[in-house]
Amino acid sequence: MSRFTLTRREFVKGCGAAAVVGATGSTMLFSEDAAAAVNPYDTVVHLFLRGGMDGLNLVVPISGDDRTFYEQARPDLAIAASGTYGALPLTLSTNAATGFGLHPSATGLRDLWNSGRLAIVHAAGMSTTVTRSHFDAQLSIDLGTPGKFGTGSGWMTRAWDSRPAGTPAATMPALGISGTQPAGLMASTAALTMSSASDFQLNAGAWGWQMTRPDSPAGLRGVNETLASLWMGNSALEKNGNRADAALRLIKQQTYGALPAAWPTGSFAQQLWTIAQSIRFNLGLRYATLDLGGWDTHEGQGTAGSGYHYYQNKIAELSQALTAFFNDLNAGGEMARVTVIVQSEFGRRVRANANGGTDHGYGNPLLVLGGPVNGRRFYGTWPGLNPETLSPTFGDVPVTTDYRRVFSEILVRRMGNLNLSTVFPAYSGYSPLGIVQGTDLAVNMAAAQSLPMTAASGASAAMVAQAAEASSHQAATQTPDWQRRGPVDRMITRRER
Repeated sequence: MSRFTLTRREFVKGCGAAAVVGATGSTMLFSEDAAAAVNPYDTVVHLFLRGGMDGLNLVVPISGDDRTFYEQARPDLAIAASGTYGALPLTLSTNAATGFGLHPSATGLRDLWNSGRLAIVHAAGMSTTVTRSHFDAQLSIDLGTPGKFGTGSGWMTRAWDSRPAGTPAATMPALGISGTQPAGLMASTAALTMSSASDFQLNAGAWGWQMTRPDSPAGLRGVNETLASLWMGNSALEKNGNRADAALRLIKQQTYGALPAAWPTGSFAQQLWTIAQSIRFNLGLRYATLDLGGWDTHEGQGTAGSGYHYYQNKIAELSQALTAFFNDLNAGGEMARVTVIVQSEFGRRVRANANGGTDHGYGNPLLVLGGPVNGRRFYGTWPGLNPETLSPTFGDVPVTTDYRRVFSEILVRRMGNLNLSTVFPAYSGYSPLGIVQGTDLAVNMAAAQSLPMTAASGASAAMVAQAAEASSHQAATQTPDWQRRGPVDRMITRRER
C-alpha cells in the first residue's frame, strides 16, 4: 500500500470534505499528536448562553437603592442579599464592596473573581439593534453584524482570515463544538466542527463491517478501508473524499481522553474538556466556540434555596465546568494565553411576569475570564434599576457597552488583529476598556456609522436616524439617544418560547 501524503494547506482546506462521507458524526480534522511545550499563541473561547440568560439572577444587586428596586420588581424571584442562600458578595482587590454579588451556586466563578481572573462588563449587548427575537439576536452576534443578516461569513471566520501577516500556520485554527457548523464560523474553510472527539468516525451500517478489527473474519475489508481506496482519482469529489479520509486517520493520532475525576459530569463539561485538550495538543487553535442552552425561562424560573431550582442548577453547571476548565489549563500553564468570553443574546426583563418567570429583555452582563484578564472589577456603565431610568427602554436594562467593543479589545490586545473593520463591518466605536492585558496599536476601523436596523428589530425611521449618529463609544458611557422615549414607534417583537 502506498503511503498517503497531504500538505498542511491541502489538509486545512479539505476540512469541509467530511460532508462527502456523510455518515460521520462530526466534521473535524486533527494534526499529529500533541507537542509538549505550552502553546506560544493565544486562544479565544466564545461561550454562548443561548436562550437569553437572566443576568439579574447571576449578577445580583445586593445593596443600595438598586436592591430596593430589584426586590420590588421580583418579589418571588429575587436572590437574597445574604444568608444561606444569599448572593456571594463581589469585592474589589482593595476589599471595597461593589454592591453586587453572584448567584449562590456560582462559587467557582466567585473564586475566579477573587483570584483576579474574572471581569464582568455591565449592561452589554447590541447597542445599535433592538430585538427580542432569540434567532435574530443570536445570528446578529454570531455574524458580528447587528441588524444585518446578509453577511456570508461569521465573525470568527473573518477574525482568522484577517489575521496579521506572518501568523504561523495552524492545523486547527478554529474549532466549533457542535453537531453543525456554528454561525460564528460560517464560510470558513479552516474551521473544524465536531460534537465530541469520540464521534468522529465513519460508523454507518453494521458495526462488524465498519472497519477491519482484530476479531474480524479473515479477508474482511471494512467500509472505511474500502472507501479509502475509492478516493485516489483527481476529480473534485475524489480529492475531497481523500482529504476526509485523511481527517479520519489523523484524529486517531490524538490522545483525547475521558473527563478527569476532578471535573463535573455532563455534556457541557465534556465539550469544554474537548476544547481544553485541543488547546493543550498545540494544534494552533486560535478560536473556539460552544453553546450552553436552556436559559429561556418565561415561567417557573425559581430562585435559590426554595421552590423550583432550575436557574440554581443551570448556574451551577456553568460555574463548575468553567472553573474546572480554568484550573486544568492553569495547572499546565496554557491558561496564561486563553481568554474566555461568556455572553447571551440578551437579558431578561427586570420585572418578573405572572408565571414566575422573566420575559425577553435587553442589556446583560458579559463575562471575560482567563489568564490575560484584568479581573476582580466591573467594566462599562451600570445604569441602575430605577424605573424612571428604565422607562426609555420599556423596563429593560439598557445596553451601555456594545459587545463588539469588548471583542475588539481582545482581538487587538491578545490576537494582534487590527482589522476591526473587516471583523466587525460598520462598527466604529472601539476604544479599550482595559479588560485584558496587551498592547494597543492603531486599528483599522470603519467610518462612523451604524448598521441599518431592520423591521424585525422594531426600529422606526426616527430610531434608525438617531442610531446612525450615536457611536458605540457613546453607548459605553450613557444611554444612547435613540433609546430615549420620543415620537417613535414601540418595538415590534415576537414572544419566543
